[in-house]
Amino acid sequence: MSFLTSITSAFKGGGSARVPIARGFASPWASALESHAPPFDYATSLQAGYASNPVAQRAVRIVAEGVGAAPVSTDADDLLALVTAPSAGQSLVETIAAHLLLHGNAFIQILKDASGKPVELFALRPERVAIRPGPIGWPEAFAYHLGAQTHVIPLEDEDGWPELIHLKCLNPGDDHYGAGALSAAAQAIAIHNAASRWNHALLENAARPSGALVYQPGDGQGLTADQFERLKAELARAFQGNGNAGRPMLLEGGLSWQSMALSPADMDFATLKAAAARDIALAFGVPPMLLGLPGDNTYSNYREANRALWRLTLLPLADKIFGGIAAGMAPWFSDAQIAVDLDRVPALSEDRERLWKQVSEADFLTPEERRAMLGLAPQENEA
Repeated sequence: MSFLTSITSAFKGGGSARVPIARGFASPWASALESHAPPFDYATSLQAGYASNPVAQRAVRIVAEGVGAAPVSTDADDLLALVTAPSAGQSLVETIAAHLLLHGNAFIQILKDASGKPVELFALRPERVAIRPGPIGWPEAFAYHLGAQTHVIPLEDEDGWPELIHLKCLNPGDDHYGAGALSAAAQAIAIHNAASRWNHALLENAARPSGALVYQPGDGQGLTADQFERLKAELARAFQGNGNAGRPMLLEGGLSWQSMALSPADMDFATLKAAAARDIALAFGVPPMLLGLPGDNTYSNYREANRALWRLTLLPLADKIFGGIAAGMAPWFSDAQIAVDLDRVPALSEDRERLWKQVSEADFLTPEERRAMLGLAPQENEA
């Protein structure tokens, strides 16, 4: 770093001390009764909720890819280059959005060159990061666990510059970790997965429920234990499974087959699965219409649903991500602003056109006031 930069870092962190958010002493029961980890098994939920559930995966991809592909405007080109650069071969903003949706936390490591200038922003796996609070509870370091190795990343380096940016979703019950949508959708995902397994089992049995093999001998005697076990084995071998669907059955000796139809409770599985799918979409903030889910008529057309997706989900999440990155990079890019360029979002073109029309027809506004309402910079006066 330069001499002026070192002098500036020496005066960082001034002001009054922050209020404590945790006990200032180490309780012998703290490790047993208090946990700073998220209150759900993220790895298991990720496998069941994202990797194995098509509704959840599509909802996350719609939101993450939408935020990652959103047009961005900024007054700091160097910061924009860091934000739009790939992180480990994938979009940085898209990765951060997925981490916030699923885990509720996003940790961005700031990689610097020999002079202390940021050269890359890297999104860490959130389930591998543990926050280490200081004496009064505020984070002072982050431990990145990878197998048996633990890499400690301090909150600031020796010169007082940030080392990591922590973004999190709202979690009123935790001081350090945010709450992700995956935990809120866990029950709906479990119901949807159970209904899918039930449908798969139904297809394995010739796409209809099983029946009953009735034995009605003329003398009134029942089957012996050996006859019963042999009959069960023959049924399982010759008639069970989708490969034996439609195979004719030859019965003798007082045996008859009685089919069983789907009961109303069985038919409710389809409705229950659709309801669970809508709950999953609701948890991730995606209108069910965009996922092609049946029974949802909230929006009259896809255009309205897409506009609602941007207004209610994509733009708030993008503002959280870009605002957090701008605040974390403020020591290098003071007063830098980075946000979604609303004029270049196709889904919001009708709203923008309506605003332009209203402003242009307002005769009581001056040209400068109109430009300000439209978010345009003041017009330079020509000499």
